[in-house]
Amino acid sequence: MANKPESGQTTLQRGKACLRCRKRKMRCDGTKPACQQCVRAKKAEACEYDDGKGKTRTQLLREHIARLEARIRELEDPEYVSPAVVLYDPHENSRSCSSSSIGSSGETSLYTSHSPLSFLSDSSPASPNTSWSSLQPSASPSSTPFVPEIYFDDQQTRFQPPLELARMLLNIFSPHRRQCGLDIHMGHVVDTLTTSPKEQRHPVLMNTMYLWACFISRPEPLSQHEDHYLGLALDALQEGLRDGEKTIDIIQGSCLLSMYFLANGRILEGSYHATAAAALAVQCGLHMNTYQGKVWSTDPQDQYDMKPSRTGVKEGERILAFWQVYNLDRCWSVILRKPSIIPDGLDPRQSINCPWPQDWAEYEAGHINVVPPFQTIRGFMGGEVSPSGFSTQAMRVKASALFAQADQLSSAWEPRVKGPSMLLQETQALERAIAQFITTLMPLDQLDAISVEDKHTLLVAHTLAHTASVQLYRPLAQDDPLVFDKCARSARACVAVIKHISDRDYKYLDPIIGPCWSYAADTLIIELETREVAWTVVETDVRSQITTLLYAMTTLGPRLPIVAISAAKVQKRLSEL
Repeated sequence: MANKPESGQTTLQRGKACLRCRKRKMRCDGTKPACQQCVRAKKAEACEYDDGKGKTRTQLLREHIARLEARIRELEDPEYVSPAVVLYDPHENSRSCSSSSIGSSGETSLYTSHSPLSFLSDSSPASPNTSWSSLQPSASPSSTPFVPEIYFDDQQTRFQPPLELARMLLNIFSPHRRQCGLDIHMGHVVDTLTTSPKEQRHPVLMNTMYLWACFISRPEPLSQHEDHYLGLALDALQEGLRDGEKTIDIIQGSCLLSMYFLANGRILEGSYHATAAAALAVQCGLHMNTYQGKVWSTDPQDQYDMKPSRTGVKEGERILAFWQVYNLDRCWSVILRKPSIIPDGLDPRQSINCPWPQDWAEYEAGHINVVPPFQTIRGFMGGEVSPSGFSTQAMRVKASALFAQADQLSSAWEPRVKGPSMLLQETQALERAIAQFITTLMPLDQLDAISVEDKHTLLVAHTLAHTASVQLYRPLAQDDPLVFDKCARSARACVAVIKHISDRDYKYLDPIIGPCWSYAADTLIIELETREVAWTVVETDVRSQITTLLYAMTTLGPRLPIVAISAAKVQKRLSEL
């Protein structure tokens, strides 16, 4: 039977109202287990009283927010040490009865580990027999179940976490955005959190960023929420494709989903979303130059928000979104041994005419390349030099293009069959293009002088370029010592890049760098097998190079399971020598 307040009591004592009425500043009758206000609103299950005997869901949420804040401090300052005791004041809520905001928290969080990867430090790499497609995310060390209702109230949709929690997740994700291929203005994204739903970014993009924030927090408790945000992102993707709105966000979110699956070794899922993102980008005409005319569908049934805009930020986001898809499509098509999706032919509708990507400062200043070079990638391959093609983002795109082209030409060679002269000419031309490109990259010993984001991007660009050389002559290397020597030198160049990677840099590296290291290691292992035993000095040098590659792979492997698989395969080959 409901427990009602005494009939003679006309005004409820201060602090005796239920939390829901207190938050909404409504008159509460104090009836338990549910007051009449909550019953009439059909929220009887949400009616709670703070009697000081236990923690309410609001208090649990505050504690969770405090843990996230401590986690951010740990990520920002490696020297920060979380307090070892959690102090909870049961009377805090009664002293501030009108305050139930998730932004105010007096609790202090408890962390037993200050290293994001300490629980994996003694673990061995994945088994060499482990299938890439069967690899699952590392289990969270916390056994606490995730309770979704803690994170949502009546004013929020199921796709949107509370404002303070959203900001914290974005703060965690922001330094890692280029790691997963996304180049977006995070300040603008955060600003949209407090705007109307129409002006906010699409839930698929937001939830994939939240998903990555949880993923890069492994093995801390935040990582236990990966499945939650993954489910929200997949649901939002379905709704977004059905509604056809905010297409750029959908494409960016699809790329993030693909990178999440690929980084975790879930190859089929990663390949699926990469293919879908590339196909959608082509469908929407992102590969074309918006200033050449209308590239969006004129069908009145189409709902794409793809009309050309001369606003610098909007146009910049469109350009960067296309190159995000391009890098994903070209690089991972090589690794996954599948055809690339984005066409680049002579037909204007099938050629890439999108301007080279620029820094965000250029777009914010309204500096858009109105007359980009026709056939952007083909022109670069043909030796054309564009003044706008030397940004850090453009260098990353060029490295992807060379990497994919090298693999394409390599696949055209038939072993032990003399190739046609045209193929040989194309191979030699690409070799010169790779060498020329490497000279335009910032030297490795100068990378510490630029921003950390640009440094990580250029480390990947250097590695992709040298791996492209390895791939280019791989089919001919076994039969031609001179060609094999070129491959071996390029593999050593990949090792030289590793020597400029600091321990702090590893947690920000693009997952594509792992398979590149694997290609380099394979080449050096072949060299080790073919060298004469008497060449002890050379053999020692080669083993040292392989050891450096294995160190890099085993260091990155706990963060990116796909790299752990590659490391295990290299170790298996070494053990068989």
